[in-house]
Order: sequence, then C-alpha cells, then structure tokens
Amino acid sequence: MKHTKYLWIGIFLSLILISFQYDDYRWGFFGHRRINRLAVFTLAPEMMPLFKTNIEFLTEHAVDPDKRRYALKDEAPRHFIDLDRWEKTHEDELPPKYLDALALHANLYSDTIHTTHAIIDTRKLIQFNNIKYLLLANKNESDTNNFISYNQYKFFIASKIFPALRFSDVVFKGRDINLFFNKPVADTLLDYHWVDTFSIHGILPYYLPAKYNQLVDAFRTKNFDQILRQAAEIGHYLGDAHVPLHTTSNYNGQLTNQLGLHAFWESRIPELFADKDYDYLVGKAVYIKDIESYGWGIVRMSHRLVDSVLAIEKRLSISFPSDQQYCFDERLGVSVRIQCEAYAKTYQDAMKNMVEKRMRDAILSVGSVWYSAWIDAGQPNMKKMAKASPAIQKSKDDEELDKAFKSNVILGRPEN
Repeated sequence: MKHTKYLWIGIFLSLILISFQYDDYRWGFFGHRRINRLAVFTLAPEMMPLFKTNIEFLTEHAVDPDKRRYALKDEAPRHFIDLDRWEKTHEDELPPKYLDALALHANLYSDTIHTTHAIIDTRKLIQFNNIKYLLLANKNESDTNNFISYNQYKFFIASKIFPALRFSDVVFKGRDINLFFNKPVADTLLDYHWVDTFSIHGILPYYLPAKYNQLVDAFRTKNFDQILRQAAEIGHYLGDAHVPLHTTSNYNGQLTNQLGLHAFWESRIPELFADKDYDYLVGKAVYIKDIESYGWGIVRMSHRLVDSVLAIEKRLSISFPSDQQYCFDERLGVSVRIQCEAYAKTYQDAMKNMVEKRMRDAILSVGSVWYSAWIDAGQPNMKKMAKASPAIQKSKDDEELDKAFKSNVILGRPEN
C-alpha cells in the first residue's frame, strides 16, 4: 500500500509538470505559425515570388523568438509590456520613444558602505526656468550649474548605455562621468551604477520599430536570408502584441487565482477552434505610415481587453460545473490535464470570439508590416531576387537555438 501511495504521488506530480510544460507554449506555437503563414496571402502580387515560395520557412521560424527565450535572458521583455504597471504611477502616459522612457524610469547611483551618492534620481524630476531638469541629489537647487539637463542625460544614455544595454547594471567610474558632462558631478573615487528599472516590465512596442528597421534594411540590401528571418521574427512580436495578456502584469492570471489563463486564451482555444470555425479572409495588406504609433495602437487595443479576459473566465470558473472544466488529453503520448472543449467553447462564446478577432487582426497586421517594409525599401524586385537566391540552409545559429530550446529552462518570467 505504501509503495502504491508513492506511485500515485509520482504520477500526480508528473502530470503537473507536463501541464506546466504545455502552458509554456504561449500561442501554442500553433498560433504564431498560423499567423505568419496566412499573412503571406495578404501581400501584393509583386512580393509573392519570394514570400509564397518560402512560406514554410516563414511558418517554421515564426517561433524563433520564443525559442530564444531559452538561450538569452534579455529576450523575454521584448514579448510584452505591463501597461498597468505604469498606469499606477503618476506618469500620464508612457513616452513613445524608448530613450525617453529610460531617462524617466532609470537611475544612476553609487552605493557605499556608509552612504548613497545619487547623481540621477528620476523621483527628483523638477521644473527650473521652464525647462525640465534632473536634480543632482547632492547640489543646491538654485544653481543651474549643478543640474544635468534632461537632454544631457538622454545623450548620456544614448552614448554610454545603449551600446551595452542588457537590462542590467552598467558600471561607470566617477571620473568618466565627470569627463562626459564636463562638470564635477560625481565622486571620482566611486563607481556608479546605471540600473534599468524600466525594461524588466516589457518593451514590446519599443522593440517593434527596431525590428521593422532591420527588415527594411534587409529588403534594401536585397539580403535574401535576412528578409525571411526578420519577416518571420517581426511576425512573432506582432502576434504577441495582439494578445491582451501580453500587456498586463497579471499575465497568467496569477494575481487573481486564475493560473494557466495565458495558455488557455492563446493556445487551447485556437488549437480547438481555429481550423474548424475561424474565418481567415482578412483582406489585403495596407501601407503603414508610422510603425511606432501603429505598434502602440495594437498594444493599447489589446490592453483594453484585459479586464474582459479575466472577468469572463473568473465568472465561468464559478458558474460552470467544476468537474467539467478540466479533462485529460494526449500530448506526445502522455495524458495531460487541460481545459475541456465544452468549457473552452463556453469561454470563447462569452468573449464573443475575441481570440479569433485578435488572430485575424494579427494576420493582417503582419502582412501589412511586411508590405510596408518592402515599400519603404524602394520595392525591390522579389521575382528577380527569388530566382537568384539559393534555398536557405539551416545555420549554426538555428542549431544552437534548437539545442537551447530542447535542453534549457526558459529565462525570464515563465509566460509572455
């Protein structure tokens, strides 16, 4: 009896582990691949020789950014932004530019055993002579020479931080800081830490323009390999931007006792219903004039849906028979505990097909961004490029990424 008891405990724990492993697939990989694949059919005919011919590559590599989360700890923040985290502060809105956001939300300081010598503390943002200045903590407010201006600090970040930015400490000598600002604002005997307290809460809408520019450059230089890789990857980030739970700190329902909601919304529902129920006629790609504003518009629209995503599932979890909410399903030859189809259908209907609508929007969005990048690059001849380019071979980086995905644990927070 004792051995039987331990056997059942082991089986139960294994099922829990398998369930968590399934939860980690976000759009289920299925969704990202489907979005990229169908986005191809929204493109202008001139782009088809390259994109339709390589549709399998664009489909398969749609999940590369998620695989990278098993190899690179800095990857996770690119997939989300916790808009509610900033709504709770006194900031009216997030700056649209990444550099401005870093200047507002990050600090430059030095810790010693006896004291903290703060050069930049954004909590001390003040108004002086109608110009925003960042107050030096150890100086006199009335002396303008004892301030570093907002623009000076932004230039410091652009020059000294961006090249080394890894969402962690960057250390500077006090004398080097003085040389940069051409004034004695730092103790030359101390080391100073610039700490990015912003990016850990997500940078998705800030990252989209960077990926877009890389795609434009690939088109412009007619780099066949990079066009397809950058297109596949920006498709992934755009897909993430359309998921409401990628815009909230309650990203997996963990703050409202709804753990596992992330995979339920973006994996389980589309896997059950996308093939038999969804309408994929989304129209033709359109030109996007301002990719920065466009990205912000997507995440803000997603964020407006967060309350519904959470509230509807919470209400159903109370009203729906508890013994009919979870079933066991075969995954890779093993039974896993997962939401029952009837429960998922009820949730989908209660949300008025929100998942389908966001998926449709994502498909058109991906196609439109690909199309816009091609336009901005001068509309290079895709037919000629496709004829002149050999088939893409699996690279060493691809092999390393697959290896990390199969053998490592995910880095950063477990969802998004």
